[in-house]
Amino acid sequence: MALTDKDIKKLSHLAKIKIDSKDEEIILAKLDGIIKLIDSMQKVNTDNIDPMSHALDITQPLREDVVTEKNQKNDFLELGPESNDDYFIVPRVVE
Repeated sequence: MALTDKDIKKLSHLAKIKIDSKDEEIILAKLDGIIKLIDSMQKVNTDNIDPMSHALDITQPLREDVVTEKNQKNDFLELGPESNDDYFIVPRVVE
């Protein structure tokens, strides 16, 4: 798939960026190189390759999930002008 100047103009319009006419050739060459790279990658046989989420076979070390802070819910509820058990009471803003 070869790109043309018309394609560059359309892409710049869609991306809402201004591309000077002198830069069109440079951008066209770079995009053409990217498309050729993708085309060559599409030809690689990946039939017996398992999908993976990371290039290295590692796992994330996890820490134990332990509560380290005291529950301050009641302290915060006391700061509001009006509260009811677990939530603040505020004036209605939508009718």
